[in-house]
Amino acid sequence: MRLDESERTEDRPAFSGLLFSWPILMHTRLFSVGIFCLAVIASPDPLHAEEKPPADQTPAPAARPDYTLQAADLIRVQIFQEPDLLRDVRVSQEYTVTLPLIGTINLKGMTVREVGDLIQKLYDRDYLVDPQVSVMVLEYAARTVNVLGAVNKPGNVDFPLEQQLTLMDAIARAGGFSRVADRNKVRITRQVAEDKTETHVIDANEIIEGHAKDIWQLQKNDVIYVPERIF
Repeated sequence: MRLDESERTEDRPAFSGLLFSWPILMHTRLFSVGIFCLAVIASPDPLHAEEKPPADQTPAPAARPDYTLQAADLIRVQIFQEPDLLRDVRVSQEYTVTLPLIGTINLKGMTVREVGDLIQKLYDRDYLVDPQVSVMVLEYAARTVNVLGAVNKPGNVDFPLEQQLTLMDAIARAGGFSRVADRNKVRITRQVAEDKTETHVIDANEIIEGHAKDIWQLQKNDVIYVPERIF
């Protein structure tokens, strides 16, 4: 019996369409595998990738290490990878600050570097393993002296940031001696206790000529008075 065309089509193997699409399927799969391999090669090895600390964990840049902290300075104490211990604290009039865990510490007469070393030792002793401490000054306390008398610009003179101020520096910042100034009898009045002051008489000519033993480093709130010569 002769079969018509429609019956022959129905008798074809069911997988003939699959055989036809097999090269395309293999090509697609090989392309996908190649993309995956390239992605693996390009990706950093998670076991050996460098771990970078979060932005808020990067130690803050330190202030000038030889700057001596003053009362009312605002400082930031930061410990690497210990965000809960970050503190911005103001130095009290008694030169103390209070920090988590270690409590109140006295910073009087200490530089930024010395304060960092002290805080590192206190945390390392009982609380942390090899802590990395950074200390920076966020805000400097106002430090001025008052220069009065026979100078060209009498008034308050600010200390340079993170620096000391000498007697002659202060007079220079006040415009220098006037032409009637008595340089031999410059007076510095300094508060040494809550209710006590001291007055020192200085021959500024000896400092200018390099013969003085002391160049007189000033302290906050010193009062400098330059008298006039008596003709």
